[in-house]
Amino acid sequence: MGTAMGTSAILVISMSVPAYAALGPSKLGPYDYAASTQASPLAEAEVRAAEFDLMGAANLLKPAAGRGDASAQVAEIYVRGLIDAREAWRQGGSPESLAPVRQAISSLEAMAKGRPGSAEIARLMLQAAAAAAQSEREEMRLYVDTAIRMETLQRAAGMPGAPLVAAAEAAGDLWLQVHRYEDARSAYDEAAERFGSSLRTLAGRARAARGANDTPTACSAFRALLDAWGGRAGQPGEIAEARAYVAGSCEAR
Repeated sequence: MGTAMGTSAILVISMSVPAYAALGPSKLGPYDYAASTQASPLAEAEVRAAEFDLMGAANLLKPAAGRGDASAQVAEIYVRGLIDAREAWRQGGSPESLAPVRQAISSLEAMAKGRPGSAEIARLMLQAAAAAAQSEREEMRLYVDTAIRMETLQRAAGMPGAPLVAAAEAAGDLWLQVHRYEDARSAYDEAAERFGSSLRTLAGRARAARGANDTPTACSAFRALLDAWGGRAGQPGEIAEARAYVAGSCEAR
């Protein structure tokens, strides 16, 4: 149901990606997008996204995007597209609900101009999110795999990948959404291996374990998330969820 992938994406599919080693000790913190976050709005938006506030991140980027900052434009379109795709999924993935996602995909396609890079990776992930909204799992997998491979090659060359939310991390969110919990775990593990463990990957791993009815692992992961959150102000839904799960399912463990 999604738009066909561009030639550049198909070329990247054929290139192999090195296997990743087993996860070592994590280094908690937001992803390192130093190469793509020279402007302070992007750096601030990165922090917001890392702390589960995607809408706040998008709003921070809007002024810079309006001034013509291409990096901010790609990041804002991508993050808003992820938010809209999630809402479309809640509405059953109807064509009407997916209209803003399709518009975002078209905008990113125009910015990418058929070349690998942040805009193309973001486009592929929004294609995957649109497929997930309609429970088209195999179509989603094709876009996800292509985006992750392209991002791997980009970062190996010292170039930025998807802004604010890495492709592997966003893939974990999408696999959770379509109830493929082992795929979600693998995606979050891959994101943590590449960039270090983050609040978002900790939350994703915990949710995947809970979905797979692996209570001991879920308890451990939710506790790790709460420890990492520490004394930060506010209580996003992910933190409230972790506290409720630990209180209700983990206290005796």
